This record gives sequence, C-alpha cells and structure tokens, in this order.
Amino acid sequence: MKPDNVNKRPAENLIALEIHSVSKTFHSDSGRKVQALEGVNLLVRQGEFITLVGATGCGKTTLLNLVAGLDTPDDGYLRVGNNLRFGDNVAYVFQHYTLFPWRSALGNVAFGLQMRGVPRKQRKSRASDLLARVGLSGFENAYPYELSGGMRQRAAIAQALAIQPKLLLMDEPFGAVDDSTRSELQQMLTELWQDHLPTILFVTHNIDEAIVLGGRVLVLSERPGKIEHEFKIDLPRPRNRMTKEFTNLFIKIRQLLSVQLD
Repeated sequence: MKPDNVNKRPAENLIALEIHSVSKTFHSDSGRKVQALEGVNLLVRQGEFITLVGATGCGKTTLLNLVAGLDTPDDGYLRVGNNLRFGDNVAYVFQHYTLFPWRSALGNVAFGLQMRGVPRKQRKSRASDLLARVGLSGFENAYPYELSGGMRQRAAIAQALAIQPKLLLMDEPFGAVDDSTRSELQQMLTELWQDHLPTILFVTHNIDEAIVLGGRVLVLSERPGKIEHEFKIDLPRPRNRMTKEFTNLFIKIRQLLSVQLD
C-alpha cells in the first residue's frame, strides 16, 4: 500500500491554484437571480488530489468552470499557478465523455497533441501508450459508438492526460458507470495520478469515492456554496473501505450532508 508521501514531491510547496473570496451569481432570462457560490476560499498545492462533495446545486460544477476559465467570478479572484492555461496544461474531464464521434479512440487521444504540432509518429506512440494504461489496448481503431460507457470515459481520461496537464479538472466522470467499472476506474486514476502527479480537482456526489481518491475531501455548503468542512485523508493507498478509519470518515461526511438536506 502506498501512502500519500508528499516528501517525494519537489513541487509540494508550489501553488497550483488559489481561490480567494470567489462568488458567482447567475441571472435567468426572467430576471431571477441564483447565487451559486459565495466567498469560496481554497489553496491547492501542486500534486494534490482534491475531491469536492456537496448537495446537488451547491456550485461544485460552477467552481470547476471558473477554474477552467469557462466562466468568470462576480467577486474575488482565481489564480492558477505557473501560467497554467486551459487547453494548454489544464485539462477537463466532463460528466459525459466529450470524444469526437468521427475520430477513433487513438485519434481522439492524439487530438490535443496534433493541435500542438507534435509529429505524427510521436503522438501516435503516446496515444497508444495511454490507451494501454487505461485498459484500452486493442481498441485503438474503435469509434466512440463502439465503446461502452466505461470505455468511453477511459478514453476521455487518456485524452485529457495526453497533453500532460499540470492541473486536471474532473466533474463526476464516473457517475454514469456501474459500481464494478467505477471501482476499476478509481484504481486506474489513482495509479495514473501517482505516476504523473498532476494536481486534480475531482467533483463527486459519492462519499465513498471522495474518500477513496482524495488527499483532502472538501464539503461544500448548500447554495450559495462555500467550503464548509475539510477532511485530510491520511489513509494508505489503495484505500481499504472496510477499515474503522474509512467508515468513521464516511459517517462524518454523510452526517454533514444529511444536515444540509434536513
């Protein structure tokens, strides 16, 4: 079992992401205001794996979109470290796979490298290696419609990792797969993270998943969302769900979310 040994990470003191007093309100066509986030503060160091949980509508996806630069905050600021930019060294894996239906699995994974001018032979080799790492060896020439939901998400993760992102944003990427596939994808993602040490912000509704994956679990309040509680997860990897420590953490987080829904 591998602990989260930050001493092996030379970049541990570098800031990957700083969020300061960020708020966001949306306005409907009818004039109705919905405040999604209020006064969010978060400091993330390079190489951290952060999971975010909270009730539906608490602003988790909104927060990821702000970090990605797909939207802008009304108040406060976000700073992404080391000149990270979305599409350059920041990647996003959405709730539903975003593969190009007209490209093969290999072509999808290689797309970002092609846009960066990586030579054909080199990008094909890297894409093939990544597909093998995510368990899709032999499916290089398959098109998205020929892949199962879990396989498509594996391909989408490989696609995101192809550009070697420093910051990886993931919005409930395993929410649409069965429990067995979900466990396999969690293990795969953990291994890829340990090998490459990108900074990961991972949104999930699943408390078990948040504890299995995260080095820190952040619990967002009800809308308008803000970070209400933080749990540092010191359990060794791979995480054993049957331990007393895991169960106690699960119960504490579930109780917090239950209070929000009362």
